[in-house]
Amino acid sequence: MEIGISTFLEATPNPVTGEAVSHAERLRDAVEEIVLADQVGLDVYGIGEHHRADYAGTAPAVVLAAAAAMTKRIRLTSAVTVLSSDDPVRVYQQFSTLDGISNGRAEIMAGRGSFIESFPLFGYSLDDYDALFEEKLELLLAIRDSEKVTWRGGHRPAIRNLGVYPRSVQQPLPVWIASGGNPESAIRAGMLGLPIAFAIIGGMPESFRPLVHLYKEAAAKAGHDPEKLSIATHSHGFVGETTEQAADLFFPPTQAQMNVIGRERGWGSYTRATFDAARSLRGALYVGDPEYVAEKIVLLRKNLGVNRFFLHINVGTMPHRDVMRAIELLGTKVAPLVHRELEHTEA
Repeated sequence: MEIGISTFLEATPNPVTGEAVSHAERLRDAVEEIVLADQVGLDVYGIGEHHRADYAGTAPAVVLAAAAAMTKRIRLTSAVTVLSSDDPVRVYQQFSTLDGISNGRAEIMAGRGSFIESFPLFGYSLDDYDALFEEKLELLLAIRDSEKVTWRGGHRPAIRNLGVYPRSVQQPLPVWIASGGNPESAIRAGMLGLPIAFAIIGGMPESFRPLVHLYKEAAAKAGHDPEKLSIATHSHGFVGETTEQAADLFFPPTQAQMNVIGRERGWGSYTRATFDAARSLRGALYVGDPEYVAEKIVLLRKNLGVNRFFLHINVGTMPHRDVMRAIELLGTKVAPLVHRELEHTEA
């Protein structure tokens, strides 16, 4: 069971202090977070790609590469790469470069993106939302699997027997499919034999069980061994010294950012009652002391059979020292508790 961190590199004013965080400061903080996550034994750190003022993560591979030379074992991934509005050639080159710098620790998590700012920015139409992803995923996998590529599609110029370099250290370079709960995404990932990451940020994680079944069923029908495929989840959360402290620290920035996004998408207001309900044992928020967060991760493993868990610590801006302490607790307290419990129950 791998345990790690995901972030969008939020850069919003702190709702408690009013202090603003610059993009440059948030980027430097992220490198420190990755180094600490490696030191405390976490398995993976992922950065999501966004193109808006409240996030600094427009170039995840660059940030991950900055930390690669200062870390030894932690895996480094996008979470996600918005493949629909990017060029698969450049995506492969960026992450194969990261793979070289890190000596084989890079991964790509490819998704269509729940935020759409990159589409007008790079000149793509939302009318082609699904077709762009399918076509570009096809090209990315072709590049991953062969040094010389011949390919033709409808949204990008053709490639005729051209090489793409540098080649990755890992063969093949891991490519995950990210899904927010779309059945077609689960089926696609299973048919391709690719690992999948589900973003679970609301409701009950156990409700994703039918999607896990669809994923494994599609994999088996396509001739892949479902038991050899990896399943990850990504959920918001925070680890504190006590559950009350964790909740009180995490709620204000989470409320502020969820209400920003909610106004954009027509959601209702995000209240403390909503927050508290979501951090119940069967809820999607992993907020609490190490023992409680570990208990929730073990339950997730039992219900969905996942073998990787991303804790998305920053929903809105929090003091860097608080984030660093949460990472330390996740690595030194939560992960050992999870591993010991799973060794006992799954032996």
